[in-house]
Amino acid sequence: MSIAVVVLAGILGIILPLLLGVAFLVLAELKVMAFVQRRKGPDVVGSFGLLQPLADGSKLILKEPISPSSANFSLFRMAPVATFMLSLVARAVVPFDYGMVLSDPNIGLLYLFAISLLGVYGIITAGRSIN
Repeated sequence: MSIAVVVLAGILGIILPLLLGVAFLVLAELKVMAFVQRRKGPDVVGSFGLLQPLADGSKLILKEPISPSSANFSLFRMAPVATFMLSLVARAVVPFDYGMVLSDPNIGLLYLFAISLLGVYGIITAGRSIN
């Protein structure tokens, strides 16, 4: 088996459960907020609202993109992508289980802080692209 396939399987084995976990934590938050506000919760989509994260994701993907008319289009679109990618790259040194880490540099904590601080540039770039 190719090393690229093994690395890709390792990355997907870590990222997909995290994304699914976040989606269903959002569902739990919606249910709690519905209970606190005494209104109906997200029980419309699927049984017990289990398909609500998929409905929210598809709504987010299919929304019409809005960008300011005076913005530099390429910078305005690349800023959130850069911030998201840097947040994913920062997780490369975080161990998920014994022996289950994507990368194991000796200076992992310094790497984590450096990449986390670079995420600010995505926000600055988005603001700067409008001028």
